[in-house]
Amino acid sequence: MTTPNSRHCPQPLEALHPVHQHLPRRPTWLCRVCAAAWPCPLARMLLRVQYGKDRVGLSIYLASQLFEATADLLTLNPEPGPDPRELFERFLAWTAPPPP
Repeated sequence: MTTPNSRHCPQPLEALHPVHQHLPRRPTWLCRVCAAAWPCPLARMLLRVQYGKDRVGLSIYLASQLFEATADLLTLNPEPGPDPRELFERFLAWTAPPPP
């Protein structure tokens, strides 16, 4: 049964087209679709579109994902652990606006 407000509810992830499912598989933080390090290039593009001009919001979201990924990756491989510079580049560096 459909209610008047149900058409405004977001679809469950499983119902999305596969191109929109470029999400992280935890605890490895590889893309569920292409198995690249997440956020993969397509996930980055989709996130840029989703957040539009809100680079602060995008950065905050990805900083929280970086925090979660660091915890997961440290659990998987505590020695030597994930490289902080690599994780910063992977999660946050690409969100900065291009230089003028």
